[in-house]
Amino acid sequence: MKLILLSTPDFFVEEDTIINALFEEGLDLFHLRKPNSEPIYSERLLTLIPQQWHNQIVVHNHFYLVDEFGLRGIHRTGNEQLPQNYHGTQSRSCHSLEELRHRQDMDYVFLSPVFNSITYPERHAAYSPQQLHDATRAGLIDRKVMAAGGVNNETLPLLSDYGFGGAVILGDLWTRFNIHSGLDYKEVIAHFRKLRKAAE
Repeated sequence: MKLILLSTPDFFVEEDTIINALFEEGLDLFHLRKPNSEPIYSERLLTLIPQQWHNQIVVHNHFYLVDEFGLRGIHRTGNEQLPQNYHGTQSRSCHSLEELRHRQDMDYVFLSPVFNSITYPERHAAYSPQQLHDATRAGLIDRKVMAAGGVNNETLPLLSDYGFGGAVILGDLWTRFNIHSGLDYKEVIAHFRKLRKAAE
């Protein structure tokens, strides 16, 4: 099962070092999501990530960065326009099972919240186990649907049973590092290894 890491909304000093280390550990995809940020900060972060990893990075904003840095693709959260003559991968966020019916042009989609959110405690699981199993039997959940919301090493093994192709990691990993004052990110790497094992 694929593991996709979603960035924190804020930039921080050790960010590129941690991302590079996670790619070395087998991270499948990194989604760069920095809402309301100036593009120059995303450019700076991308220049600090070796080119060998650029094809495993997807952007949620500043879509021109895909061509500029040879990135994998674009993730849309709404009706954003694609750049002219765009040929990279496309993904988008879905917040209901019904939305999964309308993803014909997408290479893959996020479905959330599958479990109770770690980052946003007010967001609770939107689907019962029965609803997820039914959606799988109906062909709505398949290998192109990535589960988001509340994913950790305990919930990860459940996702294969539901038929998901991967999982989106956010709070479970980033809560193990203080982006404002942290320097030692060994706990992040150690925990990612547990996630990889749980995803096997």
